[in-house]
Amino acid sequence: MKFINNPPEQDWTQILKRPTKTVADTEIIVESIFEAVQKNGDKAVARYTEKFDDVALESMMVSIEEIEAAVACVSSELKEAIEVAKNNITKFHRAQKTEKVVVETTIGVQCWQEKKPISKVGLYIPGGTAPLFSTVLMLAIPAQIAGCKETVLCSPPDKNGKINPAILYIATLCGVTRIFKVGGIQAIAAMTFGTESVPKVSKIFGPGNQFVTVAKQIATKYGVAIDMPAGPSELLVVADDSANASFVASDLLSQAEHGIDSQVVLVSDSIELIESVQNEIQKQLSALPRKEIAAKALENSKMILMEDENAALNLINAYAPEHLIIATRNNAFFVDKTENAGSVFIGNYTPESAGDYASGTNHTLPTNGFSKAYSGVNLDSFLKSITYQKISKEGIQNIGKSIEIMAAAEGLQAHKNAVSIRLKNIK
Repeated sequence: MKFINNPPEQDWTQILKRPTKTVADTEIIVESIFEAVQKNGDKAVARYTEKFDDVALESMMVSIEEIEAAVACVSSELKEAIEVAKNNITKFHRAQKTEKVVVETTIGVQCWQEKKPISKVGLYIPGGTAPLFSTVLMLAIPAQIAGCKETVLCSPPDKNGKINPAILYIATLCGVTRIFKVGGIQAIAAMTFGTESVPKVSKIFGPGNQFVTVAKQIATKYGVAIDMPAGPSELLVVADDSANASFVASDLLSQAEHGIDSQVVLVSDSIELIESVQNEIQKQLSALPRKEIAAKALENSKMILMEDENAALNLINAYAPEHLIIATRNNAFFVDKTENAGSVFIGNYTPESAGDYASGTNHTLPTNGFSKAYSGVNLDSFLKSITYQKISKEGIQNIGKSIEIMAAAEGLQAHKNAVSIRLKNIK
């Protein structure tokens, strides 16, 4: 990790740059695959699956037999752990339900808002070097609570044409309607346009690599909504000398092991802590099965000495991390004043891994600075709000004149007439 000493604000943009390609770098590839899938459907999806995943499939859809075999493969120990996580995630997301809002804005004018589920949603579950079966919990549970009628799941197959058994087990447990052995750009394209096998959906959820992230953004050009731009994982830890260096190192490594394009940042006012964390990282890294991946991610990562607390806060908000761990004597200062973060973890005993798996919060979060404007996935992500209004004769008389004046001022005579004709009828 690169050490940076009290950088001036004008250097922050360059220092905090993510190790990801821009949309422009990958857009041509994504658009060409989208065009092929739109034109040739399943045939194009199969061709790209063979090219990128090195497997030729007889059928993309996961069969009942495959699901039953997968369920039998998952150990009882893992099933019990999944149940703990499922219960906590369900509790937290069920608590996010809101009641219908009804307001009489003026006598005779009643307005209300109700939330309705998005009928068809698509869930993208990354495979690659670490199949994220936990993401199925994070996406399928709120979809089920929201009442989505159809939940389609796509995940890349391995070289044997299989999907990780835990992914299939959880998908079945959480009410996923159909599961497909499709990954990458072609999966997003298939859910965007629909193919002979894969249904078209209204909204696509889930994290992925840089290509998947760009593919989701391109999908919006074709009328499909997405949860957020969610690419390679990232973590910022702000800590002082009250923090445990081994804890901090483990947290940084937990995100670095996601992939070579992940990024972790440590911000501290203590050079002693920074040095201790650096030593701990080397000690812990050597024992990790994914040490080569983590080491590569650490090359893109920073340890930043920030002796001024307010400057540290401003830097955090400028970076807008996906995950933020706060381990200082003055946690309340950073908790209260942090404006931009996907999910915040407070104190020495709150590892980011808790949010990834079992505390109850959702781990599908905005990356690459998008937490400045986007929220992480929550129950509302699977709902849409519809507003209603009902106006009586008295109500239209109470607000009619204002509508007429405003419509006339905008030069929209038909708008004015729609009110005037009713007022005239009442008289």
